[in-house]
Amino acid sequence: MASDGELPEGTVQNILQQENLKWVFVGGKGGVGKTTCSSILSILLSRVRSSVLIISTDPAHNLGDAFQQRFTKTPTLVNGFTNLYAMEVDPIVENEETLGSEGMDGFLSDLANAIPGIDEAMSFAEMLKLVQTMDYSVIVFDTAPTGHTLRLLQFPSTLEKGLAKMMTMKNKFGGLISQMTRLFGVGDEFGEDAILGKLEGMKDVIEQVNKQFKDPDLTTFVCVCIPEFLSLYETERLVQELTKFEIDTHNIIINQVLYDEEVVDSKLLKARMRMQQKYLDQFYMLYDDFHITKLPLLPAEVCGVEALKSFSPHFLSPYQPSISKGTVEELKRRISTLREQLKDAEAELEKLRKGKQKV
Repeated sequence: MASDGELPEGTVQNILQQENLKWVFVGGKGGVGKTTCSSILSILLSRVRSSVLIISTDPAHNLGDAFQQRFTKTPTLVNGFTNLYAMEVDPIVENEETLGSEGMDGFLSDLANAIPGIDEAMSFAEMLKLVQTMDYSVIVFDTAPTGHTLRLLQFPSTLEKGLAKMMTMKNKFGGLISQMTRLFGVGDEFGEDAILGKLEGMKDVIEQVNKQFKDPDLTTFVCVCIPEFLSLYETERLVQELTKFEIDTHNIIINQVLYDEEVVDSKLLKARMRMQQKYLDQFYMLYDDFHITKLPLLPAEVCGVEALKSFSPHFLSPYQPSISKGTVEELKRRISTLREQLKDAEAELEKLRKGKQKV
């Protein structure tokens, strides 16, 4: 097994240096620290870019908790910044918000819903259309857990297929649909031409975004994980799916890593360190051509702008444990700790003796 010193260390510096980058997705298994990582990444990008927007697409939004500020579906300036904005959106909304009419409640609504995923895809399209009109240098997506994220990345192609299917159905049954909309008294504004026209209007945006998502100069995906089996498995699945979607990914952030920098006598902690090291070795073996950034497990949560800023240097340079094993300094620290433990034990023993004397 390789020691920490033998493992190549990586940072997210390559993302900051990629000047043409437009879309940065941050994703992974639930509970691995995606929001913290995406928040810090957006802070670092705000130092080298003119304007940054971070968007949470997770229905259980945590962006507000990370920055300790309330965000809505409208971009809001993050406190303490002049060029960093944040918004929280749910890509799954009702069809009426996207297609905007009661006229869709009938035949055409069923027609749209017959295409799997079309409602979510159209909601995502509306969000992208809105974002496209805003002049941000780079946009960071704090995504939902892996399964939702993969669906999100499928939306552009889902919508393209859906539009093609609906246009085919229009060509086959256009006359019949027109007669039915007139028969049920639906006005021209809610007729097939108006609705299909709106869908067709989205197509250019979707094709453009889909093209950008597949361009490694414009889009990248950062995988966040922890050194455990399920997270390793999920990351491998995510990387394979991203490759299938032709979406670039060359950065992995391994969060919550335990470092042997304290004098630890706990068998549990030592066992966890050994387990983590096993999976860290596997990460480096599987992703030897990736930029792998290791982040330490902290005794407290990273909440608030100041905490995020103070933790951000670990994204730019490899974390260095405060004490190296096998050094004079480490032995001195261990002796000092043992003396303190002995002192505490003697004090506890004295208390117990006094207690017995009273009885």
